[in-house]
Amino acid sequence: MSMTRRERLAAALRGEPVDRPPVALWRHFPVDDQDPEQLAQSVAAFQAHYDWDFVKFTPSSSFCVEDWGCRAVYRGHPEGTSDYIARPVSVPADWRRIGPLDPYAGALGMQLTAIRRARELIDPDVPLLATIFSPISQAKNLIGGGMEIVHLRRHRSDLFHALEAITETTIRFVKAVLAAGADGIFYAMQRCTADVISEAEYRDVCSPLDLRILEAVHAVQGETTFILLHLHGLHSYFDIAAEYPAQALNWHDRDTGPDLAEGARRFPGMVVGGLSQRDIVEGTPATIQALARQAIEALGGRRVCLSTGCVMPTTAPWGNIRALRAAVDR
Repeated sequence: MSMTRRERLAAALRGEPVDRPPVALWRHFPVDDQDPEQLAQSVAAFQAHYDWDFVKFTPSSSFCVEDWGCRAVYRGHPEGTSDYIARPVSVPADWRRIGPLDPYAGALGMQLTAIRRARELIDPDVPLLATIFSPISQAKNLIGGGMEIVHLRRHRSDLFHALEAITETTIRFVKAVLAAGADGIFYAMQRCTADVISEAEYRDVCSPLDLRILEAVHAVQGETTFILLHLHGLHSYFDIAAEYPAQALNWHDRDTGPDLAEGARRFPGMVVGGLSQRDIVEGTPATIQALARQAIEALGGRRVCLSTGCVMPTTAPWGNIRALRAAVDR
């Protein structure tokens, strides 16, 4: 018996049998992401063309920090990401100027408009996830150069002032975005990696803030909560994310440990991956489908959603994208 997308996703999240494994890709829409209507239209068109099992709404990362003074421009990056050209924090004392924001105003308000419009344009049976960046990820963009970690170690009270304001703003925005029609969140953890911070530091400073935000989602949604965590980068602290109250986890499984099957043993929810960004760009329809079969077989077709380990580059061939979508129907 065929399932609706919501039925399929709910079953996969619980580890129950599905008519076919879920599949989803997401991408940036550079330039379009500077206008709520254009972004909503582009996200809806991508979904209409490929028919994913859920939509991960992907704005420019600057949306959540623009109202504090960040500015970013698109300069042709193949992932569709923008480059930061202005940041409000340069010295430790600048963190003290970061205060809570109104989620219904400025760039945050524009994002809510885009989410509401996308929800109008996309089939109601398709769950919609809003992108939320962790507080330390937002702090990274407020200063640049990895200096947020230096300040964490040397000017902690200044940074903590900003992290508290960022966390409170994010909680307000999460509640607003769920009210605007999002079915859950894609929680991007960009600094949870040994490349930039120790595990002890992350657990001490960042995890309590992450958990406050995730608990806010649970408080609003209850049993219908859908949180997809994303561990960004190599050498990430997988076990930190695996302990979080989330239903799904996405990481660079083809580029760093653990592999998808091992990840599913260490995380109780649905694992999302099976392909790397390089696979979807440099592969062929045949190699894409072979990797998809491997991922499905490794998990016995349960608790797995096919995707890439991070955002799909804008340079991915359409034939490869179609091949991944077709793989689950076979």
